Amino acid sequence: MQFKHPELLYALFLLLIPILIHLFQLRRFQKVEFTNVAFLKRVTLQTRKSSRLKKWLTLLMRLLALACIIIAFAQPFSASKTATNTEKETVLYLDNSFSMQAKGANGPLLARAKQQLYEHLQGDQKISWFTNNDTKKNVSQNDLKNEVLSIAPSHSQLSLEDVFLKAQQLFSDNGASSKRFVIVSDLQNASAFPNPKEGITTDVVALEPVTTNNISIDTAYISNASGTSMQLDVRVSAEGEVPATIPISLFGNGALLAKTAVDFSDRTTNTVSFNIENTEGLQGELRMTDADLLYDNTLYFGVNASKNIKVLSINQGDPNFLQRLFDRTGYEYVQQNHDALNYNVIPDQDFIILNELESLPVSLINSLRTFNEGGGSLMVIPSANSDLTTYNTLLNALGMGRFTTESRIDKNISKINFSHPLYSQVFEKQVTNFQFPKVNSFIEIQSPATPLLNFEDGKPFLLQQGRSYVATAAFADENSNFKNSPLIVPTFINMAQQSLPLPELYYEIGKQNTYAIPVKLTQDEIIQLKDSIGSFIPLQQTKANSVEITTTDNPSDAGNYIAENGEIFLEYVAYNYPRSESRLNYADVDDWDGINAHKTVSQLFETIASDNKINAFWKWFVIFALVFLLGEMLILKFMKN
Repeated sequence: MQFKHPELLYALFLLLIPILIHLFQLRRFQKVEFTNVAFLKRVTLQTRKSSRLKKWLTLLMRLLALACIIIAFAQPFSASKTATNTEKETVLYLDNSFSMQAKGANGPLLARAKQQLYEHLQGDQKISWFTNNDTKKNVSQNDLKNEVLSIAPSHSQLSLEDVFLKAQQLFSDNGASSKRFVIVSDLQNASAFPNPKEGITTDVVALEPVTTNNISIDTAYISNASGTSMQLDVRVSAEGEVPATIPISLFGNGALLAKTAVDFSDRTTNTVSFNIENTEGLQGELRMTDADLLYDNTLYFGVNASKNIKVLSINQGDPNFLQRLFDRTGYEYVQQNHDALNYNVIPDQDFIILNELESLPVSLINSLRTFNEGGGSLMVIPSANSDLTTYNTLLNALGMGRFTTESRIDKNISKINFSHPLYSQVFEKQVTNFQFPKVNSFIEIQSPATPLLNFEDGKPFLLQQGRSYVATAAFADENSNFKNSPLIVPTFINMAQQSLPLPELYYEIGKQNTYAIPVKLTQDEIIQLKDSIGSFIPLQQTKANSVEITTTDNPSDAGNYIAENGEIFLEYVAYNYPRSESRLNYADVDDWDGINAHKTVSQLFETIASDNKINAFWKWFVIFALVFLLGEMLILKFMKN
């Protein structure tokens, strides 16, 4: 028991005064002379005993009544430590990811959680809250109440580690305050529960959907293409109890192009194919019907007219291997001899290869430096008789370091940087039994560039810095068999492809996406992305022959977009939401320690109200005082002296 005014309890010492008066009173009995005293002595003894008991009981009733009155004025109560702490901090995390659109017992999980928060939030007590895409610090509960119903589902999803880290940032450093962290989430795809920070009470409202059934369009990709048609493969997955077949439709530029069915009778993942004719340009959309999660029932994609990548090889060595690589559809390949080079064609290229030039003229170095600074990509293959001085001038201009000395030692090219974008999509796994190429001599290099291929002793054979590549050995047959290695094709094809990263079928919102649109813009011109509702200007960097576009969280809505320069159409671009929220796997809060688990938001507020409840007892002590006073009156009236 605690007291609001404990200093008033000192008044209990005043109860000693009537006790002392009673014990030391000086009243004496008067002697009365009487002839026959034997009978009166017995009556006097009985009267004294009855009177003494009555006085003691009366004194006790008065003391108890007075004590109850004093305690009532001290206002006794009982409460938890949280309730008595006047400094309270609350941080609320409301999960508004797409999986929260799943249906619960009383409707969609997110909608029901928002409604219950709206019903229970009230007052001016400060609260900090955040969702997957929004944060507010130290606002009143009334302000949160005004905003909670407008919280929309988001494609973003914070991990539990990020949720706890963000919550700790919203709490103050005040160690004396009572801190409570509330998580309202379905805990979909949640990992192991992080250990809560000491001193923070953690409440988790684990919302549960009534079903875990869902069908999702996972991805689409072109598996085969020709000049007039292409085959579009679509992967669809299912979870839980779903129909045996689900129809899926293909729309192009707003019109229905084809329709087929996905068979789930004996599998949970299946792939269907569509043949698309006339691929000069298409705003595509895949649709299916699923009553559970809606966001993953549509997939947007864009197909653009093919654009050729411009490749120039400046040769003093044998160019036949380059012609075999690039003299095909998708490339505009030009090869020129080093002593008859037309410098005017350099600025128009996307990818330039210096093929074993023995010496580099200053004019060529300057042209290549300007080309690289304008966004062009360059591959340098040295000669067996390279003039290292001129090569170092070019490497220094490209930020690639410098050649040092030539080493005539046989070495195998046996180490591949599998994580680099040049090779990340080439191998299904890191191979160890590959027939690696070799060289008879190479040039030592000091460079800050990233090694892509290394010799067996770890020294680099191929390096990259920005949009520039350099080899440390000649490719001539008398020095290396690299031209006959399977590595030659993905190495040079991916270099060329990455020199002009054309838009893919679609991009995921929330990731950093970078692609180039091959167009020449003047200084004041910009590219904007537009859909049927509005438009925005993405982050862009103008190159000599293209504009590099970078997007992350913008656009925020999935759909088909058009890249325009003013009113001039440039490209189709499509964006889709990530599909990670389609996997309906949920964590079990019963496996987590150190938390208070709740089934609903209403149950959470009941617990908070119970924790903050103060039980006052002063009324009971007033009642007891009245009871004791009544007891005194009854003793005085009915108890004989």
